[in-house]
Amino acid sequence: MTSETGPRRLLLLRHAKAEHPESLPDIQRPLSLVGRKQSAKVGAAVAADDLLPDLVLCSSSVRTRQTWDLVRSGLGTEPDVRYLDDLYYAGSSALVELVRAVPADVRTVLVVGHEPTMSQAAVLLAGPDSDPATLDRVRVGVPTASWTLLEVGAWDTLAAGTAGLRRLAVPQ
Repeated sequence: MTSETGPRRLLLLRHAKAEHPESLPDIQRPLSLVGRKQSAKVGAAVAADDLLPDLVLCSSSVRTRQTWDLVRSGLGTEPDVRYLDDLYYAGSSALVELVRAVPADVRTVLVVGHEPTMSQAAVLLAGPDSDPATLDRVRVGVPTASWTLLEVGAWDTLAAGTAGLRRLAVPQ
């Protein structure tokens, strides 16, 4: 966890690779075998980078819930988790509004959601001190099970251009 004086961290995680069965509505699509493996790698990478979340905001879809369950198994911690229908439908501005409501004492938030919202939100929030190469990469979208790291000030003042986009992590 970060110290009380350090920056707050926002991780925007796109769900892992999902199946595409024609018989299921989109919200009910499960992870594929590849997606399950990706999710486990994400959990290990997040833990290794000491980016353990205090709060998880997770879309209510089956694939995001499964992604989170497998990520969590690699963290060794049990953060507060909120499953949100609004996050399934959210665009980047709506995602920012959800994060703005995070309690002030939370230091690290992990959002598990969907593309193109994850990349668009990272681009929207990226301020002038963001890593240029990362910003260029995120502008074209992010692969499944990848996550961006943003450093932010107070949650309730989060707005376009106010975060530092630090990196994009893609599981191998």
